[in-house]
Amino acid sequence: MTEETTTLAEQAPPPVREWPALDLAGTDFDPVLADLVREGPLTRIRLPHGEGWAWLATRYEDVKAITNDPRFGRAEVTQRQVTRMAPHFKPRPGSLAFADQPDHNRLRRAVAGAFTMGAMKRLRPRAQELLDGLMEGVLADGPPADLVERVLEPFPIALVSEVMGVPAADRGQVHAWTRQIISTSGGAEAAEQAKAGLYGWITETVRARAHSDGDDVYSLLGAAVRRGEIGEEEAVGLAGPLQIGGEAVTHNCGQMLYLLLTRPELMERTRRRPEARAGVIDELLRYIPHRASVGLARIALEDVELHGLRIRAGDPVYVSYLAANRDPEVFPDPERIDPDRDPNPHLAFGNGPHYCTGAVLARLQTELLVATLLDRLPGLRLAVPADEVVWRRRTMIRGPQSLPVTW
Repeated sequence: MTEETTTLAEQAPPPVREWPALDLAGTDFDPVLADLVREGPLTRIRLPHGEGWAWLATRYEDVKAITNDPRFGRAEVTQRQVTRMAPHFKPRPGSLAFADQPDHNRLRRAVAGAFTMGAMKRLRPRAQELLDGLMEGVLADGPPADLVERVLEPFPIALVSEVMGVPAADRGQVHAWTRQIISTSGGAEAAEQAKAGLYGWITETVRARAHSDGDDVYSLLGAAVRRGEIGEEEAVGLAGPLQIGGEAVTHNCGQMLYLLLTRPELMERTRRRPEARAGVIDELLRYIPHRASVGLARIALEDVELHGLRIRAGDPVYVSYLAANRDPEVFPDPERIDPDRDPNPHLAFGNGPHYCTGAVLARLQTELLVATLLDRLPGLRLAVPADEVVWRRRTMIRGPQSLPVTW
């Protein structure tokens, strides 16, 4: 096909839609995203911060194709004020999220050993021990209890800190920093102060572990810097998002448990059939609206045609994993929670080279949390009406602020 013919066949781009930062309670699907899905496989959006507009892909096959296509890169995003949800945006060297090949693989290799299936198998008894210790406190105090405060927040923080190698004395401060960083409250100044604190601490820790032979992440990074495989700045940029990752497990599990607690039949089935819990967790991972709006953009490195529309070199492009997980072409009756859904190729942990580094750890924590809470708290139910559960506000990761339960 000649260039002239392609140009003549090119469709006019869709209008740019404003996508405000909505404070959504519960597990309701974002109504703006639902409208964008209906409007077409490829739309254009403007988010509350940054500059200009961006393409948005919402169909499952398009999301998979774009996230696997080297013609869409992340590195250039660090040089641009792309339209975005976050009020603050200062990517650091070494951040896996903004690395393209071959740097991405080089950086990922430095920490890969801490997140293998084998490492998680070795970690599992220690993870259960930490969780059992929290549960003993809950059982000793008796109902009611706030699951977020007592279990869902401290358990992922403690386990991520073990994997990363955070000393017990520093864990409270590290958590305070990570919580502020993912919040949109307090504005750019509060986020910058938290980042300065966290990344300063990480820098000191990586330097201190240069000659360590430990298998925690900070030891692996310190050793990789000493060997010259990665730079110190890269090590610090690598560690930050991994340290923050525990926050996502807290809020994802909060949403999952809220859904179980408000659907008695699903709760009873999950309790009675432990052998089928993996399928329930996969379906809840597919269904929950994990985040507000969209995550990180990519930049088209050359002209790409998709659905008759020309994405030009330099255009920012977002994909929505949330929308892809509700694509009826892949997930029949997508608005229904179907614990028997098979296959269930959800994209809750992303896709392609930027698939979540800590996915295996997140899965381990989620399985242990669901199993332990259901097995050790018979008759687990909400202690307040469902519409009185308080949800996090002004945050990029959605979830209940508190989850009061009794048993």
